[in-house]
This record gives sequence, C-alpha cells and structure tokens, in this order.
Amino acid sequence: MKISLKDAGKKYYREWIFRNATFSFSEENKVVILGPNGSGKSTLLQVLAGGVLLNEGSIYYHVNNREVSSENIFKYVSFASPYLELIEEFTLREIIDFHFKFKTPIQGLSKEEMIELTGLGGKVDQTFKFYSSGMKQRVKLALAFLSNTPLLLLDEPCSNLDSSGVRWYNEMVRDFSAGRTVIVASNQNSDEYSFCDIEFKIAEFK
Repeated sequence: MKISLKDAGKKYYREWIFRNATFSFSEENKVVILGPNGSGKSTLLQVLAGGVLLNEGSIYYHVNNREVSSENIFKYVSFASPYLELIEEFTLREIIDFHFKFKTPIQGLSKEEMIELTGLGGKVDQTFKFYSSGMKQRVKLALAFLSNTPLLLLDEPCSNLDSSGVRWYNEMVRDFSAGRTVIVASNQNSDEYSFCDIEFKIAEFK
C-alpha cells in the first residue's frame, strides 16, 4: 500500500498541528513518526487512517496500484493505540470473535492460534476490564497484527508493556509485518521502532 501526502496540514482552532507535509509511505520502507508528547503524532496517524480530515493539502491512497478513496480506506487499515477502547465486558474470546466479524485473519489463523499468539491463553475467559494495562495493550496490538490489512498503524505500541511484552511485540513485528506498510508513532522509545528505516520528524512540519 502507498500513501502520499502533498502539502498536508491539520489544525485545531487556530493552532496548526502540522503543515506543508509532503511525504510518501509504502511497504518498501518501515516509517517511524517521531516527536514529543503533544506534537501531533497521533493526529497524523488518525489522518493516515482516514479518521480525521486535513484542513489543507491532499492525501492519496493506492492499493496494488489502484487508487482507493478516503471513505473506503478503513477496509485496508489496522490500528493499535493505548487509547483505543475495546468492549470491557467481553472476554478475550468474545473480543476476537467480534473483531473478526469485520476483519479477515492474516494467514487464515484460527481463533485458538490467535489466542495462543497473544500469550494470554491462561486469561482467555476473564473479562477484559480485569486485565492489566499491559495485557490490554497486548490484545490491541494482536488484533492489529493479526488482521489481514496492507496498512498497519501503531501508536506508541510499547506503552504499558513490560520487558517480556516488548520482546513479544518485536516477535510480532518480525512475524507479521512483511509485505505491509507499517507506520509507528513514538516519542523516542527505540524499542518501538528499531526495525524502522525512515524517520518522519513531525517537528519539521510546523
């Protein structure tokens, strides 16, 4: 998948979050969006996901060299963020069942295989609201990694993860990022983007 920004800008009220951004994202490179908290990284990810409109400039999407409209881009996107809300009353099984009513699992994985890949099989029937913040983050990341989409957006993916969780995250990157356009937003936590080969510094587009 290829995403092209041309002279893109987004503002809230009178403050520009970013402006005059011209950049291309594709599966040929893994990109990290770098900047401190409050710099607009999450906003840019939401723009790339098609959930937030630009105030100026343009964004173009191409899948297999075919242009896709912003209105339909949600079909091609997986998104993980520590601020993403999941249904608290569901168990892990129910969350997976619900999510994959809307997405196709990558590589034809079964539900049991997906549960095993989360590393949370021992908690599979526990209600999500009783999960720790790190366990919740694992579930959010697993749903994104295991969805068969060409675009993978990861917002501060190592938030709330302990050292074993960070190792798990990097294993998921290794196993499930090939052939996908992967964009990570990070505030300089190298554990989150050590695999990326291009840096997009959002402070340069103010």
